[in-house]
Amino acid sequence: MKKVIYLFATAAIFAACSGNQGYTVSGTVEGAKDGDTIHLVMMDGRMPVSLATAIVKGGAFSLKGTQDTAQVRYLTLHAPDHCTLAADFFLENGDIKADLREEGSSITGTPNNDAYQAIRNQVNALSSQMADIYEQMADTTLTPEQREAKAETMEDLQEQVMDAMKDGIKQNITNAAGIHLLKQNYYQMDIDELDPLMPQIPAAYSNDETIVKIKENVEKMKATAVGQKFTDFEMQTPDGKQVKLSDYAGQGKVVLVDFWASWCGPCRREMPNLIDTYAKYKNKNFEIVGVSLDRDAESWKKGIKDLGITWPQMSDLKYWNCEGAKLYAVSSIPHTVLIGGDGTILARGLHGDEIQEAVAGALK
Repeated sequence: MKKVIYLFATAAIFAACSGNQGYTVSGTVEGAKDGDTIHLVMMDGRMPVSLATAIVKGGAFSLKGTQDTAQVRYLTLHAPDHCTLAADFFLENGDIKADLREEGSSITGTPNNDAYQAIRNQVNALSSQMADIYEQMADTTLTPEQREAKAETMEDLQEQVMDAMKDGIKQNITNAAGIHLLKQNYYQMDIDELDPLMPQIPAAYSNDETIVKIKENVEKMKATAVGQKFTDFEMQTPDGKQVKLSDYAGQGKVVLVDFWASWCGPCRREMPNLIDTYAKYKNKNFEIVGVSLDRDAESWKKGIKDLGITWPQMSDLKYWNCEGAKLYAVSSIPHTVLIGGDGTILARGLHGDEIQEAVAGALK
């Protein structure tokens, strides 16, 4: 079976500043044979469309053309008995150099590609370390302590990847590389990271669908940030009764709002921690309210039963169009919002041990 290797796949648009002299994309391909074909590809939704081709000769290829605006495109190698390589880059006027490999492809030579490659190099290096640790964790002779240590190292590397992305966004927010990274990673960024970036986004992106959504989300995040009063919404319980968040929050109890779904693996893995928290504090002026992003009522009800959830639940069964999730700019789950007895938001995005610690602090 052929293996498809996606090397930092992207999509972005940026107005090129390199004039109309045209572009040359030339480079080498690891493992390619004379006669193999390189395709210049664009994505139409999820469908790849070949725009041009070049024949490999002596391990090298070359493509020429003209671009009015820079577009993210893909260079792909299709060859018999060879894995399919797919490397993304910014197609813009200038001299673009490509070195296509199964691991660690490099595409440089123009401003957008140079900026993007610098970030890709950081991520590739960290990803290589994570791959090594993942292999090591398959060793059945590891002690529980050794396995835990490796898992902690893996988590640290994952955080470093995200830090590299965020730094790349901050340093490149006025160009295509930064805008693309923002569009791909905004859901992992908090309001303090996102808000300062919004005024720096070039006007050329003012009508970009994703950028418009991000700006709207930032305003919602500001309205539901720590220190703000909670925003109310209304949904249905599993038995069809209409309820509001305000039926629980702002009534003197500390309330943890848990955005989750029965189809969400990480949500299910977090649930035992919530169950422990609820058992410990439910009789101490504390409540949990589950807000489900399910879209099927029976799956939602089954998830509640199977997971042993005993606290109040509500949903509009709209999946990612959940009105409550949109009001709180929730873009990944599980996501928690801790609300004090007076209705003030105390914390967001708590996980694991942070939940019990925050609840304990709020109840003092």
